[in-house]
Amino acid sequence: MISTGDTAFILICTALVAIMTPGVAFFYGGLVRRKNFLAIIMQSFISMGVVTVIWVLVGYSLVFSGGRGSFIGNLDWFALSGVGQAPGPWAPSIPALAHFGYLEMFAVITPALITGAFADRVKFTSYLVFLVFWSFLVYLPLAHMTWGGGYFAAHGVLDFAGGMVVHMSSGFAALASVFVVGSRHFEPGEHKQPHNLAFVALGAALLWFGWFGFNAGSALAANGVAAQAFVNTDIAASVAMCAWLAVAWWRHKRPSLLSAMTGAVAGLVVITPGAGYVTVWAAMVIGLAAGIVCFAAVLFVQKMAWDDAVDVWTVHGVGGLLGSIVVGVFASKAVNPAGANGLIFGNLHFFGWQLLASLLAAGYAFGVTYGLLRLIDVVGSVRVARRVELRGLDEAELGERAYNLT
Repeated sequence: MISTGDTAFILICTALVAIMTPGVAFFYGGLVRRKNFLAIIMQSFISMGVVTVIWVLVGYSLVFSGGRGSFIGNLDWFALSGVGQAPGPWAPSIPALAHFGYLEMFAVITPALITGAFADRVKFTSYLVFLVFWSFLVYLPLAHMTWGGGYFAAHGVLDFAGGMVVHMSSGFAALASVFVVGSRHFEPGEHKQPHNLAFVALGAALLWFGWFGFNAGSALAANGVAAQAFVNTDIAASVAMCAWLAVAWWRHKRPSLLSAMTGAVAGLVVITPGAGYVTVWAAMVIGLAAGIVCFAAVLFVQKMAWDDAVDVWTVHGVGGLLGSIVVGVFASKAVNPAGANGLIFGNLHFFGWQLLASLLAAGYAFGVTYGLLRLIDVVGSVRVARRVELRGLDEAELGERAYNLT
C-alpha cells in the first residue's frame, strides 16, 4: 500500500541525490587547472544524460529484475515495462517509479566520481565510450549483486547506501585509470594548485546537502532507520572534517580549507555503507577513522607519485573500502532489524563475508576498468595529444572558455 509520506520523502531524497552530481562537478572543477574547468564539469553533467538513458532502457531491469543469487538480472522490465505507479517488490510503500528514479541518481553519479582521477588529459569521445561500457560492465553487475538480490546479497553482505556499489567501485576504477592514462603534463613553471577553492567549497556544500538524501533516503521510507542514517551521516562527516584538518594542520603547520572540505567528504563516503546499520557512537568512531586513514592514503599516493588529480582513490576507493569493512564490525540489529550484528557482537561469519565481498568488489572494479581503458586506448587512444593537453581541454575540445579574461 502506497504511503504518501514515504513517497514524498523519497521524491525529495531523489532531488537531493540529483544535486550531488553538479556538486561533484564544482568540487572537481575547483581543483583542476583553469583551462580544464569546463571539461571536468561537462564530464559530470553528460553522465546525467547518458546514464539515465541506459538506466531507463535496461539498467534498472538488469539490477532489480530477476537473477536471485546471480551476477546480473534480466530484461523483464526493459524500458520500464511493468514499472509504474503501483508499488514494486523492492519498496512496498512507494510507487515503483519512485524507486526507479531514486536509484537512477546513484547510477548517474558513480561514473562521474571517476573523472577526477584522469582530469585534464582524457578525450571527451573516449570518455563517452568509457562511460557506457563501464556502466554495463562494472556498475550494473555490482549493483545487482549487492542491492538486486544477487550473489553478495545472497550471502548477507550489506551496503546501506552505496559505499561498495558507488564509492568503492568508482574509487578503484579511478586508481586503474591513473595507471593506464599516466601523469599530467605541465608547462615549465605552470601553477599546479587548485584554481578556485571557492568552487571546491561550493561543491562540498552541495555534496553534504545531497548526501542526506543519499543516505537517509536509502531506508526507502520515512522512518526511524532514515532518521538514524541522517544523523549518522552528519556526525561522521563532521568528525572526519575535524580529524583530517587536525592531522593536516599538524603536518603542514597551518589550517587549510581544502583539508576541511576533503575531510568532510571522506567522512561522508566512509559512513555511507553503514549509515542505517550502526549506532551514533559507532558513527563517531567511523568519522575519526575516515579522517585519519584517508589522509594517510593521500600521503601514500604522494610518496608513490601516482597522479590521481583530485584524490579520488584515497577518498572514494580507500574510504569506500574502509566503510564497507567496518559495517562488518559495527552493524547492529538494534539499529536496523533488517541488517546484521557485526564482529563486536561476535558475528565472525558476517564480518568475513563483508570483508571478502569488499575485496572482491574492489578487485573487480579495478581489473575490469584497467582492461576496458587499455582496450579503448588500443582502438582510439584514451588520452589527448600533448599539445591539446597543454593548451587545455576547454578550448581545444569544447571551443569554450570558463573565464573570458583579457
